Amino acid sequence: MPTNNDNNAARLYAALAQRFGDAPTDGPASDMLARMAVHRSHRAFQDKKVEPELLRLVCSVALSAPSKSDLQQRDIVIVQDKALRQKLDALMPDMEWLPKAPALLVVCGNNRRQRLVHEWRKRFFANNHLDPFFNAATDAAIVLGWLVLAAEAAGLGCCPLSVIRNRAQAASDLLGLPDHVFPYVGLALGWPAGEGYLTPRLPLAATLHTDRFDDTRIRDLVAGYDQRRQYRTQRNEAEYGKDPVYGWSEDKARQYSKPERADFGAFVRRKGFKLD
Repeated sequence: MPTNNDNNAARLYAALAQRFGDAPTDGPASDMLARMAVHRSHRAFQDKKVEPELLRLVCSVALSAPSKSDLQQRDIVIVQDKALRQKLDALMPDMEWLPKAPALLVVCGNNRRQRLVHEWRKRFFANNHLDPFFNAATDAAIVLGWLVLAAEAAGLGCCPLSVIRNRAQAASDLLGLPDHVFPYVGLALGWPAGEGYLTPRLPLAATLHTDRFDDTRIRDLVAGYDQRRQYRTQRNEAEYGKDPVYGWSEDKARQYSKPERADFGAFVRRKGFKLD
């Protein structure tokens, strides 16, 4: 009779094989590793409320994440007010599914608290340059990863929303974010309406290095990945035409051929950060 560890191993290595194509096929396994390997983003949800107590629990677990030098430069805003939620949804109009997501969180980078500590303790803030912004953004990124894991462990599905930074100033104003606090990412949550799709990733040969960085084979590896990663719809087809093999590299080339968040640096500077 298969044991729990056998089941975990089967889930883990099947998911890794589907994800990468060149992943490990044997080794230790656990329920947590299997859960992480089978992660899927969700954009379709049941018409069922996510209770505030569960959201607080998930956020508590996420805020247990590691933090650079224990500075804890990350906060989470739980959006509960319906009018505020509608306004935030309206900032992300391309996410047509978003208004049906039962819950929305916004992860923020927060360097304000550190600066307040310096005021209270009468200590000079000697690092008024790029690093405080970078550290706050990194702390926020770590918490986002833990939020996703915590939400999925609780049975929820979720989808990160970097698009909130397209309207960073408007989102900041709606959320009442003061200087040195900025919206890093939104996270839509709910009870999944389906299994979701396991997204193939670049092969480990392209992204996993030993001792020294090596991308001598990157073009061939990306070409192979393009064959595994086909898209049903094509960006800007009227402008670029229809690609017979529309894979990951063409999609990302088309995506970044158009300006995105060109005003974000100016927004960050208005928040009081120096980026040099």
